[in-house]
Amino acid sequence: MTTGWNYRVGQSRPQPSAAPEPQVARLFETPVIVDTLPDAPAINVQLKEIILAQREREPGVLISNEGGGWHSRTDMLSWGGEPAATLLERVIRSADKFTADIRSQGAPRFRWHPEMWANVSGNGAYNSMHAHPGSFHSAVYYVEDGYAGSSGPELGGELVLLDPRMPGVAMNSPDLRFTVPGGEPAHWEAKMRPAAGRIVMFPSWLNHSVRPYLGDGLRISIAINLTAVPVNS
Repeated sequence: MTTGWNYRVGQSRPQPSAAPEPQVARLFETPVIVDTLPDAPAINVQLKEIILAQREREPGVLISNEGGGWHSRTDMLSWGGEPAATLLERVIRSADKFTADIRSQGAPRFRWHPEMWANVSGNGAYNSMHAHPGSFHSAVYYVEDGYAGSSGPELGGELVLLDPRMPGVAMNSPDLRFTVPGGEPAHWEAKMRPAAGRIVMFPSWLNHSVRPYLGDGLRISIAINLTAVPVNS
């Protein structure tokens, strides 16, 4: 039985000449903050030396890192020195700027409790999809992107941020997408290419991964979690 209401997806239909065009209100965006650390080249020289020395001292841990990548313990603030503290101050500055306590009466009710760790990735190393439960903000900082002498896409190593609505948006009609400005179909994941000196900060609940790095150098990065705790704790 047909009802006369079976239209093809994407089919254009005549519109009344005086009808206004429909508008899209894009609500509930996921905030991803991209920043650059001031004096990054000089600070990165120090961070690289500190991190590689720590890698010689400790075997590291296995969490999301795969393919032989080294992941330090989360106590980098105890061995990272002044360069690590400088990076943390920059990240906290962004956290303060882009976070609101909707019940605050003026005096801060929360403070940021940080944890920091380093990652060193050689050829074939990657990070599987994961989130950071318990924290509010998470950030990654690139000490060395591993692209010296070549920046071709074949080297991989991109940060991948997964659409937080997944897998729900693929449950019913997995071949359909909403369109984004410009008329292109939206993607379920966003890829961000590393660059030395860049900070990428995102909600800790956002699932993310790192594609395999396929270069011959080293990718060195630092991860930070910020957890909100009461000021009197």
